[in-house]
Parts: sequence; C-alpha cells; structure tokens
Amino acid sequence: MSGMVTSVLDRPRLIGLLLALASAAMLGGAFYFQHVEGLAPCPLCIAQRWAHAVVLAIGVILALGIGGQRLGRPWLAALTLALLGSAGIAAYHVGVELHWIESAFCGVSGGADTIEDLKAQLWETEVVRCDEVPWSLFGISMAGYNLLISLALAAVALFATVRPRTKGDLWQAQPNQNV
Repeated sequence: MSGMVTSVLDRPRLIGLLLALASAAMLGGAFYFQHVEGLAPCPLCIAQRWAHAVVLAIGVILALGIGGQRLGRPWLAALTLALLGSAGIAAYHVGVELHWIESAFCGVSGGADTIEDLKAQLWETEVVRCDEVPWSLFGISMAGYNLLISLALAAVALFATVRPRTKGDLWQAQPNQNV
C-alpha cells in the first residue's frame, strides 16, 4: 500500500487532479444542500466555496501540466495554501457556530438608496445567520466537515510538495512519460 501512496505522491499532475476532484465534490455537496435541501448559505459558507473554487482551478492547472514539471512544486504549494485558507475560513465559521467568536460578516448585505428601499430589503431578505447550525452529522456541522476535509487535503498537498525527490522519480520526467 505504501508503494502505491508513494507512486501517487510522485505524480504532481495526479495529485492536482485528485485535489481538484475533492474540491469539486465539496462544492457539489454545498450546492446540493442549497438547491435540493433548501439550506441557504451564510456569508462564511460562500467564502468557503470560493476557497474550494480556487483549489479546483489550481488543481486543474496542475493536472493539465500548465507550466511543465518545473512548476509542479509551486502549484502544489499553491494548492496547500488554498486548502489551508479553506480550513482557516472553516475554523473561523466553526468558532462562530460555537459562539466562541462574534462575526461581523453575517447579516443583511447590500446597499439601499433610501429608507424605503432599506425597509423593503429588510422585509424581503431572509437573513442566514452564520452562528446557527442548519445541518450536522454526528454533532459536526458542514463547516466542521469542511475544516476536517480541507486540513486532510492540505496535508496531502503539503506532503507531496516537501517530499524529498530521488533521482529518477516521476518529478524528473523522461520523454514520453506521462506524469
């Protein structure tokens, strides 16, 4: 098993693809809960989605081999940072949900030109609070799962980034070798 893991970690394009697919699955789950289950996202939920969109974009860039082998490590490092960003937003969100942190990001957003417009906006806008947990499984909220998954994915990306390379490994691609 460790040979297979080592083989995967030596393939930056494959790591990029796997991390992109993981973030796509996270986004798919978020959109499922929003559009099928009717759970409207709060501003912190939206920020977490943006972090996964960045991971998805970087992962696709890496998977396509844009920049060649010489950019494998920098793209993996960028993936690590984006996933840590996602984990940071999720950790903040969990802190807000547990009432450890008070968030300035939650509430009604948008501008109104007049008092009447503001009143109309307030009456028509459904406020989605960041400090309420609309769904959980085993006592862990969606933000909590995002935190755990983002940290695990960041660990994979970090390990693949800093892993020592040996002469002849797949980072040193030979002609016609698909990495």
